[in-house]
Order: sequence, then structure tokens, then C-alpha cells
Amino acid sequence: MDEEAKTPTWDLLDLPWEDVLVPHILCYLPLQHLVSLQRIGPSIPKEAFCSMLKDNKVLHSLSMQNCSDWVSDKELLPVIGQNQHLQRVDMSGCAWLTRHSLVAVSLSCMHLQHLGLAHCEWVDSLSLRSLADHCGGLESIDLTACRQLKDDAICYLAKKCLKLRSLSLAVNANITDESVEEVAKNCRGLEQLDLTGCLRVRNQSIRTLAEYCPKLQSLKVNHCHNVTESSLDPLRKRNVVIDVEPPLQRALVLLQDVLGFAPFINLQI
Repeated sequence: MDEEAKTPTWDLLDLPWEDVLVPHILCYLPLQHLVSLQRIGPSIPKEAFCSMLKDNKVLHSLSMQNCSDWVSDKELLPVIGQNQHLQRVDMSGCAWLTRHSLVAVSLSCMHLQHLGLAHCEWVDSLSLRSLADHCGGLESIDLTACRQLKDDAICYLAKKCLKLRSLSLAVNANITDESVEEVAKNCRGLEQLDLTGCLRVRNQSIRTLAEYCPKLQSLKVNHCHNVTESSLDPLRKRNVVIDVEPPLQRALVLLQDVLGFAPFINLQI
């Protein structure tokens, strides 16, 4: 075995955070490098996270995906309070936060454009209304599996945040046609909409979406059992990317038009 094979390899992030990285290395890095390190590195210890962001007051982007298993209001609120120029915040999966963090974001981050709240079940109607009242320039928001939210909160958001281009309401059984229609009528620049698993959404709201949102590029309706091809077909003709395939019956009708008879297809495996 040669000498190179015996030499262990070390990564920067293998060094002790509290004793070496934070006091002797990270303090000399430009802020944008710190943010990139937080985004791509392993799960960051609480003390290191707080030390890195303690005196930073010029953040434009903050993602907590790598510290979602421990970050709480106590750690986050000071960071939000001193970084009022944040444009992008991702709190997805942060189970230990509460509605107070979202209210703090809405009150402090007037320039917010992108917000991730996927799987944050603590998001409620009052905190979302606060966001809508103060962050009218919001362009994208991920509300996947925010199970407390109902139509009233989504409709309020749609009426206040007219610049929305991307919205996810996936995995929310409380959302109905009322929310989708309000989004369609108010957010005319909508480009992406995720309704995966919204079991109460029906064809009528999809038709409204097609009528009012000419810029729509992507629609996800997988597991929306009340949405059928009759409402999706007009969107397909506009080349909107839809995550469910047309039903087999449609393919058979097309073949019949071409061949003059309906072909027999054995679907047994």
C-alpha cells in the first residue's frame, strides 16, 4: 500500500466549530461565503449558527434547512430583527419555531420576495395574514403541508400579494376551489402552482385558473381526484406542464380517429 493511500483526508468542516472554525476561521470570511457555507454544509451546531450571525446586519438570504432540527424563536428572532433587508427566507421543516417567527419576518422584512414554510404546521391564519399585510411584494411562497391553513387565509393572501408567481398549497386537505379561484383572479402573473393532494379542488377552479392566468407554466394536480381532463386539456393546449398524464381513454379516442376503429389493448401484465 503506497503512502498516499495511508494519508487520511480532512475537510474544513471536520474541524471543531466552537473552538476552531468560528473564532479563528469563519470570522475572517466574507458574509456571502458564510451564507453559502451554511447552505451546503452539514447540520450546523446551535452555538456556531448564533456566532456566525450575531453581528450580521446585511443578510439578503437566510436558509435554515441545515439547522431545522433545533432552531427556535429564541435563536431566530434576533437575526430577523437586525436584518431588515432580507429578500429570501426558508424556514421549511423548522418544527421548533412558532407563529412568532413568521410575524417577526412580516414586520421586519418589508422587501421579502421568497418564503419557504413547507411542513411548518405552526403556521396559522393570523400569522399568514400578518405576512400578507406587510409583504405585498412577495413573489413565491411554499405552504406545503401547512395544515392549519384554510380558504380564508389563502384568499386573504391572494388579495394582498398580487405579485405572486409561484405558490404551493400541496398536501392541504382544507384547501378548496375558493382558494384557487381567488389566487387565479388576483395573481394574474402566476407561473407555478402546486395543488398536489388538495382533495377538495375541482374542475371549476382549474377552468378559472386557465381563464385568468395566461402566464401559467406549471401545474401540479397529482392526487387531486376531482380534477379531470376536461379542465386540464385547455392548459395542455397552451403547453402548460402538468404532472399527470392524459387518461388512457383519450389516447384510445385519438387512435380511433386515425385508424377508423378502436384498437384492442390488453392491459394485463
